[in-house]
Amino acid sequence: MKIIVVGCGKIGATIIESLVNEGHDVTAVDNNSAVVNDMVEMYDCIGICGSGTDCNTLSETGVENSELFVAVTGSDEFNMLSCFMAKSLGAKHTIARIRNPEYNDKNLGFIKQKLGLSMAINPELLAAKEIFSVLQLPSAAKVDKFSRRNFEMVEILIKNGSSLDGVSLIDMRKKYTAKFLVCAVEREGEVFVPDGNFRLKTGDRISITASPFEIAKLLKSIGLDVKQSQNVMILGATKTSYYLAKMLITAGTAVKVIDQNKERCEQFSEVLPEAVIINGDVAAQQVLVEEGINSMDAFVSLTGVDEENIIMSLFATTSCVPKAVAKVNRDEFLGMAEQIGIETVVSPRNIIADVLVRYSRGLQNSMGSKMETLYKIMDGKAEALEFLIEPDCEIINIPLKDIKLKKNILIGGIVRARKTIIPTGDDKILAGDTVILVAAGQRINDISDIIK
Repeated sequence: MKIIVVGCGKIGATIIESLVNEGHDVTAVDNNSAVVNDMVEMYDCIGICGSGTDCNTLSETGVENSELFVAVTGSDEFNMLSCFMAKSLGAKHTIARIRNPEYNDKNLGFIKQKLGLSMAINPELLAAKEIFSVLQLPSAAKVDKFSRRNFEMVEILIKNGSSLDGVSLIDMRKKYTAKFLVCAVEREGEVFVPDGNFRLKTGDRISITASPFEIAKLLKSIGLDVKQSQNVMILGATKTSYYLAKMLITAGTAVKVIDQNKERCEQFSEVLPEAVIINGDVAAQQVLVEEGINSMDAFVSLTGVDEENIIMSLFATTSCVPKAVAKVNRDEFLGMAEQIGIETVVSPRNIIADVLVRYSRGLQNSMGSKMETLYKIMDGKAEALEFLIEPDCEIINIPLKDIKLKKNILIGGIVRARKTIIPTGDDKILAGDTVILVAAGQRINDISDIIK
């Protein structure tokens, strides 16, 4: 599929890498020739130096034959204009990065309609939603939601002293009354799609699927906290902080934001009057102590510096804060942050890349199913996908035990008329169902790809 990406910053580069890895014909556009050359050298893509709002540049990209056009520069207005021009010149689908809260809070629907946008993406808003989900269930390292929040997949770390250490999955299902499925396990960098004989051990990171009620029931049974964070300290008055603070305040959570920029603090005080805004050095541990970090339920570091977010989140962990979250964009820091004890690390650029991969795969779906959601799980080593099943799907009305699945693929859940089903071999997939799959080591474009 021919895809054009305008803007080769951190977000753009990650999108380009992901789409090239998906096998698409990608053209990268930026007005900085050095950046364009870097994209061409690092990824198997075409590079064009020029403006995404210049007709000649867009014509050079072959925009009239493009299936998807994506504008992710640092300017919302530039992205919107670029997409409008691309659509006018023949691009079939257009996606713009729109970050400004003013656009997202009030006018986004109107903007999308008038500009013919297929989608607007906001890395900061999506990152805030992911963090908010985790703070609602702080014992989880990651929470992914499916089927309009009727179904969840949570990642938890088996720590020293856990009741799950040494337990087989069969025995785990027998021991706990909750209806759930362990669908993936990461151990020492390797990901498994386990069977019932798989035995868990300390250090494993496991993914569990179930309804939100059953997830909470299970976590409570194994001694993990299911109470949402009530007092949250946020480091950095950024766009992500604004979106997150707004969600937390709406949910009744007390929020304290600390930033060393006085002007940003004043702006936050105006738009978030319910929050406590502190003007202070975000890297000064004494400031955090004075502002009560030891009494917080959760600490979220959202400054623009990865290293600072990692260090301050680690300080929060050593200060006995039950939940610490760090925003980290650079891939080389993601694994390091987890290795030193930060369970939850959020990467806005990777979240956006997942959205673009899901959208591009969705354009390639057959008539049998429609991809609704895609998440990278287990540090990107596996995927969780949600499909809406159409009447002509080839696997409907067949007992699951009779469907020969490819290796390392698991049907993790079925949602039917808002009812969650943890599938057994006797269950069948019906037209209209939502099906959640887990796949490790392979790419699923369509529901039919799971069959041998």
